[in-house]
Amino acid sequence: MRHRSIADLMTPHAVVVQRGTPFKEIARLLDDYDITAVPVLDENERPVGVVSEADLLRRQIAKLGATTAEAIMTSPAVVARPGWSVVEAAKTMEKQKVKRLPVVDDSGRLIGVISRSDLVRLFLRRDRAIQEEVLEEVLTRTLGVSPSAVTVDVADGTVTLTGTLDHKILVRIAVRLCESVDGVVEVVDRLTSPRDDTSPLDQEAPE
Repeated sequence: MRHRSIADLMTPHAVVVQRGTPFKEIARLLDDYDITAVPVLDENERPVGVVSEADLLRRQIAKLGATTAEAIMTSPAVVARPGWSVVEAAKTMEKQKVKRLPVVDDSGRLIGVISRSDLVRLFLRRDRAIQEEVLEEVLTRTLGVSPSAVTVDVADGTVTLTGTLDHKILVRIAVRLCESVDGVVEVVDRLTSPRDDTSPLDQEAPE
């Protein structure tokens, strides 16, 4: 199964500013594009910091007057890589207490921005698409299960598996794999098996 990466979800044409961009111009960009932060780039298009709404507010409260992005920004910029998973990006945002991450290539140049709302969109994936991936990728291709052996119902991201599999260990693996499918919120296990062949050394689900 192929999980969607940050490259699939990011906004490729990001709104950016330079070190010398004035306070009022940054505020206008945030308002015009309805965003909460902008990366600050150097002359080589590498992020050197980020200016957020919070940074602007702190500057105003301190009554330091209008200034430039370089003086306002939070630096260094916390960045993401295009190959990161959704989990990696979400954990970084949570740890660093930020809502957006500049995405950079191997040379450190900006190629996009990923936001929390971009990550949330993943969970708005259509139920039909989730159902097809579970049937075709998880059950048929990965586990070699006949499509007639298991019924897959999906409602609002909740996957319900009903049917019979030959081995108890297959039931556990099927559930774990379905939980890892992009867009799945919960898996309801209604599978049965005639044989319980699990053990403390139960193998991990295949990648």
